[in-house]
Amino acid sequence: MLRTLKAVAALLLGIGVMNLGNSLLGITLPLRMDAAHFTTFVTGLVMAAYFGGLLVGSIYVKMLIGKVGHIRAFAGLAAVMAAVALIHPLLFDGVTWAILRFISGFCIAGLFAALESWLNERSDNTTRGQVLGIYMIVNYVAIVLGQLMVNLWDLNGMEAFMVASLLVSLSLVPVVLARVEAPDLSNLKPLSLRQLYAASPLAPVGSCVAGAAMSAYFGLGPVFARQVGFDVFHVSLFMGSVILGGLLLQWPIGRVSDRFDRRTVLLVVLGLGLLVCGAGIAMQTIADPFWPLIAVGLLLGGTMTTIYPICVAQAFDYLSRDQYVAASAGLLMSYAIGSTVGPILSALMIGEMGPYGFFAYIAACMAIFAAFVLYRVFVRAPLPAARQEHVVSLPRMSPVGAALDPRAAPPASERTAGL
Repeated sequence: MLRTLKAVAALLLGIGVMNLGNSLLGITLPLRMDAAHFTTFVTGLVMAAYFGGLLVGSIYVKMLIGKVGHIRAFAGLAAVMAAVALIHPLLFDGVTWAILRFISGFCIAGLFAALESWLNERSDNTTRGQVLGIYMIVNYVAIVLGQLMVNLWDLNGMEAFMVASLLVSLSLVPVVLARVEAPDLSNLKPLSLRQLYAASPLAPVGSCVAGAAMSAYFGLGPVFARQVGFDVFHVSLFMGSVILGGLLLQWPIGRVSDRFDRRTVLLVVLGLGLLVCGAGIAMQTIADPFWPLIAVGLLLGGTMTTIYPICVAQAFDYLSRDQYVAASAGLLMSYAIGSTVGPILSALMIGEMGPYGFFAYIAACMAIFAAFVLYRVFVRAPLPAARQEHVVSLPRMSPVGAALDPRAAPPASERTAGL
């Protein structure tokens, strides 16, 4: 473990600092827009633009990296993102911010493609699982800390934007000073959604629904919390609760889904999610709903964040090991498509129903998917538990992260070397 940590420490530090800045910026923007009385729909469009950029970046960033190399691509994209963070307070306009968020999403896709490919290069088939586990913990911790950092400065000032830009810039230092080889991304070709649907219809549909729910939470969650009366500190705690819930519940729910029919487990998870959303809607009758909503966030995080990894494992159950990386990359595209529309649809629901339409939207996502899961239960026999793959929590920032999955077949170079 120590040797593994030493090999990837510089990269993990860069990833952590990058996520700190990106998380801080991600929570500052909707709070600033709400304070300036932007409509919820405009806020939803701006936040959706980020996920649109992430989707486009996931498709085209490999070509960019192939042309200029990993180091140059990483440095250039980090510089652009740092500059974009500073432009936000200078050009305070909904359309401009949507363009800036799209650029940020594109840059993040490229930055994490470079970082994740380097992590994969630094690990082999015996350490890839450890590296992935450490990487996911670093991601979770950095996201929560980045959200809490919003409390350190006046929301109406420039400090949060400046610090976000500073953190993105500093993430360059440990990465460019590390001795890392340029990985080969030429073989990273995702399976198409048609191929994935043919193998397991549940997987791409569920990935899309998971993206639509999660992006709504991160995009409109701060707006919801402000509209129900939370101050900035309580907003950051509410947003962090979903991350903590995912961290605590993903592993036990994943283990259960390895032992039973995944579709049955998904139905239970989705049913629990619907109950939690119902409890969230009921909070509007309480004078001080802060702590009850924190509990709702914890449970909702545990259910929402579990859907995607279970769907990935469901697809793997019907594919060969040498297709796993391509399947993961394809399912990430499906997740990104859902993420792009999630904040917009959630904003429309909030506009129609008020703040608690936030939970109604997430409940609608879960109910639609639960109906599809129930349909699949009747049309396809369950796979024996002994033939099922294990559930593993995977990164969702770029398709390259799929190569870190310990369930996948090792690269040809490792097989040749006997690793």
